[in-house]
Amino acid sequence: MLIDYYKAIEDSSARMRDAAKAENWDEVARFEGACAVLIEQLRHKARSEDLLPEQRSEKIRIMQRILQNDAQIRDLVEPWLTHFEQKFETKPQLLH
Repeated sequence: MLIDYYKAIEDSSARMRDAAKAENWDEVARFEGACAVLIEQLRHKARSEDLLPEQRSEKIRIMQRILQNDAQIRDLVEPWLTHFEQKFETKPQLLH
């Protein structure tokens, strides 16, 4: 069912959030990939299937939790990315 894709995306986003909290960036990337695959499958499935009326409110709640997870992931990842960029930033060398 279509709602199952939303639930699976929510589960993957929660796992990605938990991996980010643990600073397990390989797992973050793995669950990000899983989310991307699920989203593509959802798009394909949504062309031929609609949610039932009672599932629409559940979808809204799921989407809100996914957005909350995403915000938490961004808060955790952004400092790491800044540190990573600074670490590998090339510094201009002066020629004498």
